[in-house]
Amino acid sequence: MTSAYQQLAARFQRISRFSHLGAIAGWDMHTMMAPGGSQARGEALAELSVLQHELLTDSKLGQWLEAAAQEDLNDIERANLNEMKRAWQQATLLPASLVEAKSIAGSRCEHAWRQQRPANDWQGFAANLKDVVRLSREEAQLRAEANGTSRYDALLDLFEPGMTSAKLDITFGELKSWLPDLLQRVVAKQSQHPLVQPQGPFAIGAQRDLGLSIMKTLGFDFQHGRLDVSAHPFCGGVPEDVRITTRYKDDHFLSAMMGVIHETGHARYEQNLPKTWRGQPVALARSTAVHESQSLFMEMQLGRSREFLQFILPQVTTLLGAQPALEAENFIRLTQQVKPGFIRVDADELSYPAHVILRYEIERALIEGEIEVEDIPALWDEKMQQSLGLDTRGNYRDGPMQDIHWTDGAFGYFPTYTLGAIYAAQLFQSVELAIPQLRDLLVQGELGAVFDWLQQNIWQHGSRFPTDQLLRNATGNTLDTSCFRRHLERRYLQA
Repeated sequence: MTSAYQQLAARFQRISRFSHLGAIAGWDMHTMMAPGGSQARGEALAELSVLQHELLTDSKLGQWLEAAAQEDLNDIERANLNEMKRAWQQATLLPASLVEAKSIAGSRCEHAWRQQRPANDWQGFAANLKDVVRLSREEAQLRAEANGTSRYDALLDLFEPGMTSAKLDITFGELKSWLPDLLQRVVAKQSQHPLVQPQGPFAIGAQRDLGLSIMKTLGFDFQHGRLDVSAHPFCGGVPEDVRITTRYKDDHFLSAMMGVIHETGHARYEQNLPKTWRGQPVALARSTAVHESQSLFMEMQLGRSREFLQFILPQVTTLLGAQPALEAENFIRLTQQVKPGFIRVDADELSYPAHVILRYEIERALIEGEIEVEDIPALWDEKMQQSLGLDTRGNYRDGPMQDIHWTDGAFGYFPTYTLGAIYAAQLFQSVELAIPQLRDLLVQGELGAVFDWLQQNIWQHGSRFPTDQLLRNATGNTLDTSCFRRHLERRYLQA
């Protein structure tokens, strides 16, 4: 006789396979699809979302969950059951009509954004965004009523289970208490050492070859993934077939290079999630912030370290050509340069939290109904002026239109970037303690011990443990901003 747990496992395996198809179709839409296919693809993905929603909200699941809770399960099966129940509870709160409408509105908004952003067309973008916001508020209200939370916290919990805006306010408040001063001190320090800027053009093919070479060093499995180009860099696909993207500029290669390192961090996590449990919720990444911690571990902690930069420099000069800007010390300073700018994805480590906090404060107010879409540009400019001293008036493409997240209603996502940076600093500090010879290994490009530590402490666990427990097991502590601060001061003030 098939147990309730086995019936659940079979159902979630089926849902996972539909998710696989949706992930690849979504990747294709963002990278390869001809513009004329947008409406049809959006409708197809919406139909797939509805099908998955129906499978997840089937009345039998509630009965199976209740029965499975009484069955004799091991620890991992019990953790899997908890993740199943969470997914079921989240799905049953939404009617299929809302799932479909939100999917279609998101596809429409994202596809139009591709042309509207280069054209600086805020009015056209805002018209589509209003529909996304309206539907996101409906979703947030349903979830908030069921969970007894605020509307924004109900969406935040989808990306970072257990996190609340009250906790974020404390964490971000700590960062805001010391980051602005540190930022000013570092900018002043670096101004004493003028940089030689790289002189392009840098052939796109050579930049791609450089990215592929670094991906190989970082252990990317090319039998189960690939690198492509998109308007906004991302990591998509599924663990068996991970798709990462970057974007190239022929006059500036560092953005694409670091983008590849960042997305490779995401990919390594996906490729090393527990294979035995593939197709089950427990085999998925723990949370969005934990996912981001893996990309920032690779990019910021590892990829921008002096030692790793020394190792990859010969690859850079071989593929892109030697020039004064690519002499060792200048190359390292270029990669570690702190310079407040408009674009989040190009931001340095010290400026980046300001970009995230700005978006968090705006999207929370938007979902709570405290502001409307029309209010975003003025608020954006006000907060950019306060935090980074930059004027974005009238510059929508480099202001509130620069990111893709709001186009599909991913409200609650942005805070996970800075949470991930904090987690990454904690993890790297623990790696340094566990591997005393780490710096010597990085100079040689010997990263096996680092990957073994990540596999042992993060990758193999998937969603088996809550985030706080996963962090405590790996580092001895839960969320701790002091590691992040020590890392920044050591790299930018003491080096």
